[in-house]
Amino acid sequence: MTYIETNQRTPAGLPLFAVGVTPLRPVAARPPTCRRPGPGGYHSGMEQPVVGLVVHPTKNVHESILTLQRWNASGRGQLVARRADAQRIGGGVDVIGDDDFTEQVDLVVALGGDGTMLGAMRLVAKRPVPVLGVNYGNVGFLVEIEPPELEHALDRLSAGDYQLEPHHALEARLSWSGARTDYLAFNDLTVVRRPGAGQVSADLSVGGLGYGYYRADAIVAATPAGSTAYNYAAGGPVLSPALSGSVVTPVAPMAGIDRSVVLAARERYRFDIAEGTRSAALEVDGLVVGEVATGAQIDVRLRKDAGSVVRLDAERHGRTGRVKLSLLDLPVRPDQLIELIPQDLRQKLGRELDD
Repeated sequence: MTYIETNQRTPAGLPLFAVGVTPLRPVAARPPTCRRPGPGGYHSGMEQPVVGLVVHPTKNVHESILTLQRWNASGRGQLVARRADAQRIGGGVDVIGDDDFTEQVDLVVALGGDGTMLGAMRLVAKRPVPVLGVNYGNVGFLVEIEPPELEHALDRLSAGDYQLEPHHALEARLSWSGARTDYLAFNDLTVVRRPGAGQVSADLSVGGLGYGYYRADAIVAATPAGSTAYNYAAGGPVLSPALSGSVVTPVAPMAGIDRSVVLAARERYRFDIAEGTRSAALEVDGLVVGEVATGAQIDVRLRKDAGSVVRLDAERHGRTGRVKLSLLDLPVRPDQLIELIPQDLRQKLGRELDD
């Protein structure tokens, strides 16, 4: 069975953080004509795909590398990796440069947590091929499958039995001291104070019109997918998956705008870093990419469908994500959650695992 995307938006019942999920409906099978989605969202089976591998820099991902090496040796496709990851991967994989990687791959497999997957999506953003995430992280809202499920996932990809979940991103241009630098954020873009350097002060303008100013510890601009991350922790709203837009939320505001502002996809906005900002970090998806201070300008706009995520079971992923999001609101650490489970259920689960 193959699938074609409908024009409907995410159905009721899917989680808010499964952003942009487009429901698929079955259609009559047709002979595969391409390895990537064609007009109308048609997904053919991936015949002899070039699969790019992106790995976490420190976590032990050996189990999944072995699975991918076996798949590569079977002749069902070609496995490639970047030179930056060659030492961690070992033999049995073709190593190529970053430019060749982004030009050649039909699919990317990211071994790590959400951060690794976001990095893989940014890597191929100029040519947004699908990205499959294998969870080696702590929580993992974006990644879907666990390492033992990878072999079966590759079989389903070959058969065309999968869905594609489009993801929006924020395009940002930093202009400061005569230099311009462009960034792409799939989750959020943040200007955050450095310890001991005072607060962040910035003027917000939307479509060239002044909106107001911020004086806070940080200012977060987030996509719908990223609205459940730093924005949510700062008290901002979770954006519906049916919404193409972004949200701006101050963190610990001291003056000026102290609420979240939700902006439409067509609205471009700018942060003019104002007097009083001596030194602040610029973060993209949680990574510090630069520094800003008084006089810097950051222009932001939403890029629709900037990335594509493979979903093998969107409903299961949605249910799991809802539970994870709920658990984050509990006033206990993850290792303390076991204490919430009754003793008899813990013993029963232990016996089942032993069997």
